[in-house]
Amino acid sequence: MKIGTKEFQAKGHTYVMGILNVTPDSFSDGGKFDQMDAALYHVEEMITDGMDIVDIGGESTRPGYTMISEEEEISRVVPVIEQIKSRFDIPISLDTYKSGVAREGIAAGADMINDIWGLKYDGNLAKIIADAGVSCTLMHNREDTGYKDYMQDVLNDLSESIRLARQAGIPDHKILIDPGVGFGKTYENNLEIIRRLEVLHSFGYPVILGASRKSVIGNALDLPVEQRLEGTLATTVFGTIKGVMFVRVHDVKENARIIKMTEAILHG
Repeated sequence: MKIGTKEFQAKGHTYVMGILNVTPDSFSDGGKFDQMDAALYHVEEMITDGMDIVDIGGESTRPGYTMISEEEEISRVVPVIEQIKSRFDIPISLDTYKSGVAREGIAAGADMINDIWGLKYDGNLAKIIADAGVSCTLMHNREDTGYKDYMQDVLNDLSESIRLARQAGIPDHKILIDPGVGFGKTYENNLEIIRRLEVLHSFGYPVILGASRKSVIGNALDLPVEQRLEGTLATTVFGTIKGVMFVRVHDVKENARIIKMTEAILHG
């Protein structure tokens, strides 16, 4: 799979997607990187630590988040995308579910759109992605958490997102899927989707696991956000064993190292 100018092997290795939140209110690092110098320094630091792709978010999507306008989100992410593109040779993922933000972000240099609503929120987003020829991540999410058959319902929801992508003309080699840990799920649901990640391979698309510092870890360990590194590493090991292509994380160095060790054990 090619994202931007970089080729990613389909199987046998888990890559690191580093999180860059240029927001004042993200659940874990809100306000730390919403100034340009801090954002660029952090990107350089993550690249040194082993990041393979950066995921930029301009709106917090933590539980109970407040939606901001497209204009405000654009003003947060576009200058950062432009500066990263001009300074670093690394693929850029833009975390947005709004077509206007995606359009401007792609024009600024984004190579992938990471949509937490799996193309179901904004009916124009799929066509913008298709026309631009960029990659997309389709995450599982839903407002109604009254599952009848949890895993089958998740698969059905993702199937609908994939249908929307293909209907718009997004080719299969540009599609990734994300189980949506922490979105539209109970604590038990989150544990189950991580435990059964291999089920997602039935679609034939690369899988991204984003569990870094999330509430499922806080609930399991009874720890605040700033003390969830070890729990995150456990999910990364599990994801690596289960064959995910990317882990989306805050702590790049530690996750890159644990992937390397896990793969050494797995592959010799």
